Amino acid sequence: MRFSARRLARALPNEAERKAPPTERRPYFRAQDIVNKRAMKKQPKDPVREHRIRNEAIADANGPEEQVMGWHCCLDDRILFPFQARCVARRIVSSLREGETVEVHRMASEDACSAEMLVLIRWHGRVMAVPLSRLTPVASGDATAEAIGDWHYWVARGYLS
Repeated sequence: MRFSARRLARALPNEAERKAPPTERRPYFRAQDIVNKRAMKKQPKDPVREHRIRNEAIADANGPEEQVMGWHCCLDDRILFPFQARCVARRIVSSLREGETVEVHRMASEDACSAEMLVLIRWHGRVMAVPLSRLTPVASGDATAEAIGDWHYWVARGYLS
């Protein structure tokens, strides 16, 4: 199939379209779907939290895979399930809306948590996994709040690879 120069020029974006942010070129994407900067802003270093994370979550981890396993085990041990949590940030891959409250039942399987820590919730009669980084505990114990806070800190600092 041959393309004429005029047809090809219409198909390719012009220079202004190429320089425009993705949300202007593709209106079906919204800015909060791409990056939600309010949800996880870079936090200053907290030496006490860093020490706790290094000693409890990722102790003796030799690489990213072992860090993920360490985090999964640490969160599973420290979080007291079930607990109420609120969605703090909307995400295109999640059905939850910002501000929605759900009951978190347990951690997702280790296999499902290879890129991010996921927890299982019951939502509209279905059990589904959502990222723990998008939830904040509403009514929970101190250990649960501290463990989730440590995970949020780890993600906000950019340590999650």
